[in-house]
Amino acid sequence: MTDATPADHVEGTQRSYDGLPGAFVYAVRTSESWLFKGYVLLALLLTVAIALVFVFGLISILAQTSTVRGGTFTFSRSFFLFVGLLVVAPLLAPVLLVARRHRRSVSSVTYDRGLALSALLFVASLYVGLVVSVPPQLQEPTGSSIVTALYELPQIAGLVPPLVAVGVMYAVHRLLR
Repeated sequence: MTDATPADHVEGTQRSYDGLPGAFVYAVRTSESWLFKGYVLLALLLTVAIALVFVFGLISILAQTSTVRGGTFTFSRSFFLFVGLLVVAPLLAPVLLVARRHRRSVSSVTYDRGLALSALLFVASLYVGLVVSVPPQLQEPTGSSIVTALYELPQIAGLVPPLVAVGVMYAVHRLLR
């Protein structure tokens, strides 16, 4: 697994991609990193699952607030979609960055692996953030001291792990480009 050659780069630019679905296929086809290819599959599955959760949640919010006009309820609907975008965007970013890099320049396996590892860190941080933000009435007793410690944190602290992971992903992108 070596770096791509300039000849591969010229050939790769002729076989570009169109839009987000094409970027997934292009990134898998051009990357030599098996770790990154595995992440692309995981990102695709998680993006679809998260999108379904947010679509069903939006339908629920619309049903509950359908008789109310404007104001706070309109804002809450928009904010709900915004939060969904904030969750999905970092899942898609590594795929788009690798596809773009392979299309525009000579890319390396190190870059692909680094972004895949930082993206997997983001996935794990989403889980930790969800555990921290579980409301007290929904928390289940557990024998794990780690989960108990996470439950004891304030719910707003659930934002910290994903934000830190996004920062790490950005730093990896900047360092390895």
